[in-house]
Amino acid sequence: MSRVIILMMDSFGIGNAHDAEKFDNIGADTFGHIVESNGGLNIPNLKELGLVEVAHAATGKEYHLGKLSEAKMAGIGSIKAHMSELSVAKDTTSGHWEMAGVPVLNDWGYFKPDYPSFPKALIDAICQEGKIAGILGNKAASGTEIIQELGEEHIQSDKPIFYTSADSNIQIAAHEKYFGLDRLYKLCEVAYKHAKPYNIARIIARPFVGEKKGEFTRTANRHDYSVKPFKETVLDKMQKKGGNVIAIGKINDIYAGCGITKALHASGLEELWNVTLKEVKDAPENSIIFTNFVNFDMLWGHRRNVKGYAEGLEYFDKRLPEIIPLLREDDIVFITADHGNDPTYKGTDHTREQVPMLLFGKKINSRFAGEGKTFADIGQTIAEYLNLEKLEYGESFL
Repeated sequence: MSRVIILMMDSFGIGNAHDAEKFDNIGADTFGHIVESNGGLNIPNLKELGLVEVAHAATGKEYHLGKLSEAKMAGIGSIKAHMSELSVAKDTTSGHWEMAGVPVLNDWGYFKPDYPSFPKALIDAICQEGKIAGILGNKAASGTEIIQELGEEHIQSDKPIFYTSADSNIQIAAHEKYFGLDRLYKLCEVAYKHAKPYNIARIIARPFVGEKKGEFTRTANRHDYSVKPFKETVLDKMQKKGGNVIAIGKINDIYAGCGITKALHASGLEELWNVTLKEVKDAPENSIIFTNFVNFDMLWGHRRNVKGYAEGLEYFDKRLPEIIPLLREDDIVFITADHGNDPTYKGTDHTREQVPMLLFGKKINSRFAGEGKTFADIGQTIAEYLNLEKLEYGESFL
């Protein structure tokens, strides 16, 4: 039996999607602009697997990485492609569901960015059942900025901070000590129930700590309350057949637990890599190991931190060869992304981009596979490789 490992680099786009104009994202290129702004990028292993090749195919641009360390992936075969998204939105949920075979073809509900973002009836219902006196915020905002703006008032008033973004969500920030983590989670469950008629993709708990403005910081205890995929994903099909689906980081939240047999919490690139490598070492045959490397999006893309993103890519690349001695003969590994988030682009939202698909393993013969018309090509490839029921969308890369 075989195993499949998915290393999902959250937000690592490689240039304009074909419909970028519809999203006012013409010119976005997460990878290319990081390389340019950073004066190069020391990622020899990703280059060896074909990242520069697929980025060039996606954009027609030349990428000058500069001086590289010695690649440690020599001799590992890889199938290389660039993929476009079929889903009508550019959010995390849509990208993940699509790569598992279920594109989101009807748009989510959204809240307006200006105050008040949320309908009064919705907030009244949440406040009544959640037993809170009211809310703060009630607008679109940067999560790191709004806790500085309203954190002290939140502590004094006991009112949680509600905000949204360009994605389909309600984000609720509250202090772990003064409001309480369990209380925040329960409030998010209440909000999830009352937001259902609005077709909202996620309610996100955003706990933070600190005592005063300028010192508030978000913690690793974020939790997403997501709607369930509309149809069975390749993860569901794997579980139904008796296989193992090991979700690391945000994956369990994104799929609302559907198709997951083991969920592992981890945050930060180092911990995510450590947990992933342990699972690759120990997981039984007939397993899917699926990790979301969230820092690229959460810490560096949304915060428009080019330096942090570049350093994160170089760290990811440095750790990548550690997976090779842990792979079994029939294992295959995907490196991909769910959308773009160009840290040089205007605003702080995701960017509509193509993403890389690098598939490698000990028995893979290297070739360039061109362009995938949907992220669901990954799910279809997994279904074929693991002898699962064929998915409705996607074409296998094999």
